[in-house]
Amino acid sequence: MLNQVPRIKHSDRNHFFLIAGPCAIESREMAFEIAEKVSGICDRLEIPYIFKGSYRKANRSRLDSFTGIGDEKALNILKEIGEKLHLPVTTDIHTEEEAAMAAQYVDILQIPAFLCRQTNLLVAAAKTGKIVNIKKGQFVSADAMKFAMDKVVQSGNDKVWLTERGTTFGYQDLVVDFRGIPQMQSFGAPVVLDCTHSLQQPNQASGVTGGKPALIETIAKAGIAVGADGLFIETHPQPSEAQSDGANMLPLGHLEEMLECLLKIRQSLNF
Repeated sequence: MLNQVPRIKHSDRNHFFLIAGPCAIESREMAFEIAEKVSGICDRLEIPYIFKGSYRKANRSRLDSFTGIGDEKALNILKEIGEKLHLPVTTDIHTEEEAAMAAQYVDILQIPAFLCRQTNLLVAAAKTGKIVNIKKGQFVSADAMKFAMDKVVQSGNDKVWLTERGTTFGYQDLVVDFRGIPQMQSFGAPVVLDCTHSLQQPNQASGVTGGKPALIETIAKAGIAVGADGLFIETHPQPSEAQSDGANMLPLGHLEEMLECLLKIRQSLNF
């Protein structure tokens, strides 16, 4: 039995929701450790929480980069987290064939930024009836995401979220244009700010993506201040030991204090 996703209305500026978890499912123990810790924090702070973990990493810098522990094994871990902790769960998909498969295990399908224009993928995701969270491509404007959203809606599914995750600036950096958050909200969709991928530094000489995790809280504060509906944060007990995207992940032990600060910011604003 999959879980009920909290009712998210982009017009509710007094609250925000959190999508958080590891970049990839590395093991059952690690995934449950993160899910239980974050769930406890969010319960205390009354923040709606959705667990995220990639069952497979398709977009890797090098051929020898970690891609996963096996599709079925990872998807079953996601499903078990949802069932045992009563949490909505989400994962990313990469091909149209994966949409129906992953939909049997998770509550929300995430479309990776590099694939946000892939029509067949968006249509297949729409047809599952799940919420479809489309990440804005690093190469497209906020305005252009209206067309990605329309592909899902016109396929019979109006449950669409959009996620800002930075725009390519040169070859090895990203910047966030915070004007894009209210622009995408104007389409009628909840908008999420990806605080960790927005700080990636891709295509490093080593072939391993870098990042600026010291700025995660800064990015999150700005997103909350401009009214983002939700935040997306990849977190790990020991980011330096993570098998994927460790360079831009938030240490799990820092999450609670940061969320407390973000709640104060949101509550202080009169939207």
